[in-house]
Amino acid sequence: MVLAILRKNIFFLWLEWQFFEMPLNILKAWMNFLKFNLNYFSIPALIKTFFSPWRRYKMSYGKKIDPGRYFEAFTFNLMSRTIGAILRLFFILAGFLIEIIILLAGIVIFFSWLILPFLLIAGAIFGIRIIL
Repeated sequence: MVLAILRKNIFFLWLEWQFFEMPLNILKAWMNFLKFNLNYFSIPALIKTFFSPWRRYKMSYGKKIDPGRYFEAFTFNLMSRTIGAILRLFFILAGFLIEIIILLAGIVIFFSWLILPFLLIAGAIFGIRIIL
């Protein structure tokens, strides 16, 4: 009976919402943003294919033994792999940078949400002191 009365009290409902339900929802949303960023930048796929040729541009070595053709194909393929590695490194670093930004923003938002009621009370007390 007492538990049922406490459940219907708006103050206790607010406390439960403020300090239990919403922090869990904030954590879930935060994790979704982090997963989305990894997916958006395809970081695991970029790491797996780090030394693959850029856009799969590669030259065939040919069936006949031709040193000029072999050197040309080797040089082209090496440059294509180098360009691919450089661009993938740039995208991986950009993805990790944004991941760090999301991580820091999530920490700020999560702790701000928990501190907000206390700031509201402190602001009301400070405002009353200014008036009086």
